[in-house]
Amino acid sequence: MVFSYSHVDETLRNELEKHLSPLKRQGLIETWHDRRIVAGQEFNNEIGQHFEDAELVLLLVSPNFINSDYCYDVEMVRAVERHNLGLAIVIPVILRVCHWHDLPFGKLLAATPDGKAVTQYPSLDEGFFHVVSAIKGALNTLPKSTAAAPAALAAPPVAAPVQPVVTTTTSRSSNLRIKKEFTDRERDCARAECFEFVAKYFANSLEELKQRNPDIEVNFRQIDANSFDAAIYVSGKRRCGCGIWMGGRSFGGDILFSHSGVSQNSFNESMSIQDDGYSLGFKPLGFAHLGRDGQTLLNYEGVAEYFWEMLIQPLQR
Repeated sequence: MVFSYSHVDETLRNELEKHLSPLKRQGLIETWHDRRIVAGQEFNNEIGQHFEDAELVLLLVSPNFINSDYCYDVEMVRAVERHNLGLAIVIPVILRVCHWHDLPFGKLLAATPDGKAVTQYPSLDEGFFHVVSAIKGALNTLPKSTAAAPAALAAPPVAAPVQPVVTTTTSRSSNLRIKKEFTDRERDCARAECFEFVAKYFANSLEELKQRNPDIEVNFRQIDANSFDAAIYVSGKRRCGCGIWMGGRSFGGDILFSHSGVSQNSFNESMSIQDDGYSLGFKPLGFAHLGRDGQTLLNYEGVAEYFWEMLIQPLQR
């Protein structure tokens, strides 16, 4: 199984790989992506060969994916061609909200019910649970090719009785959530995990921004385990910047943002851990200024994108 994805979404791809661990441990799948290419290997040849060999291709769909010429024109086009020939199964995994239904893969059934974006679920865990369930179901329909199988595993040439495959389905409700109370440790872990996610998200996004715009330079600096700062320069002139850090329970919130850099005295925005009785999430102090629904708790991706919008707004006016 191979991933077709934008490097901006690498953090989400890593999260998906964690959720695929049960299928890996059962020996049902092996995964590959371009970060497995090592020094000395030819980039395009390696990617092309793995996409030709793959029986299952995951398209990790987002605005970044659609905007990437390589993801769209090379990987996606060939994957859909092989899908139409019955040589592979292509599954769109909608990471973030975008217009994808009218694209060449829009006719394919997405991994989540109704093509709901993973980042729209109350938590990434819930979103990726649906994705893994869809992949598990697709494994039963993979095209079988004895010609491509290793000799030691190929079926014997002698005709053998074919045993019927019996499948069973169990209907159940999807409404299985129950209320719970969250411990201080769970909240502290969520704060630390969210901050790490935001830091990686900013580092990846800054690098992608620089690659797409030749007149832009960027700076990402991890100050310590609890803080980082970022800056964007246009033709050498600093246009925008910020500092993001983890706060204490007594000051401002759990994760804080300042346009002027990391500070212990002031901030422009902060995120506080809250729960809706079912899952943990984050709520900004100033939700209204970006026109968001003040009742919705943000997951890690939502926090990162919220702060990223605050950073990049001066370049989009």
